[in-house]
Amino acid sequence: MGGVRLTVHPLFYALGVYYALVGRLGEFIICTVSAVAHELGHSFVAAGAGYRLDKITLMPFGAVAKGDIEGLKLIDEIKIALAGPFLSLAIGLFFVALWWIFPELYAYTDIVAQTNFSMALVNFLPVFPLDGGRVLSAFTTLKFGQKPSKIICKVTGVVFSLLLVIAFFLTLDSLNISLLFFSTFVLFGAFGKGSKNGYVKLYSAVTERRLKRGMSVKVQAVDKSVTVKKVMSLLDENSLNEIQVYDGDIKRRTLTQRDINNIILSADLYSPIGRYIN
Repeated sequence: MGGVRLTVHPLFYALGVYYALVGRLGEFIICTVSAVAHELGHSFVAAGAGYRLDKITLMPFGAVAKGDIEGLKLIDEIKIALAGPFLSLAIGLFFVALWWIFPELYAYTDIVAQTNFSMALVNFLPVFPLDGGRVLSAFTTLKFGQKPSKIICKVTGVVFSLLLVIAFFLTLDSLNISLLFFSTFVLFGAFGKGSKNGYVKLYSAVTERRLKRGMSVKVQAVDKSVTVKKVMSLLDENSLNEIQVYDGDIKRRTLTQRDINNIILSADLYSPIGRYIN
């Protein structure tokens, strides 16, 4: 997925072993595929905003994107964070709609719909490293600052973890082990590096190896008032990019791939590109 590192949380393996032992490996595979689809929702929206996911970690109850959100506007952070659960919700609704047309498919696809609905619901919870936790962090950081936000997120995570443990003991007769997994997962998120979940800036990687294979050159023109973030969204990761910056109908400068990379790495994403040309 565009050079994104895919890793697996140890609890994800543990949950897989549990499902295999109880004869529900098929459900676990559906959960895994649904988690990857969920994360693709984040990936597509992030790319549209001029970011890419740095690392995706498969978790027992979904997937988590990690990186650095510094400089990312609140509205973009919320859109990217909510894209995953909304895609899961859309997948679930798709299968529900499909049953109206082909009701005989219900017996084979009900678990897919249930899995995606559950994944959407769980990821709306305001705890790290779930998407709801990232939204909570964004809002509280904006309102109270970074340090109070971290405290709020940790306390929220601990409270939810304790509630899940209580729920587990209340359901011992049915032995809902998933609650115990989820409680541990939330507790790890509360004391992990949740504040660093997010995205890294997107720019095309040009290497000697890729140049030896041959790369196409993509030339585009923008006005100097266009933001750096907009320029980033125009880049083709598989091409050598050139951006011609115009002031009205006068060309001010042609930015090479090196120029573009240097600007992206140091620029304010929401500033006009004209600020960074001579």
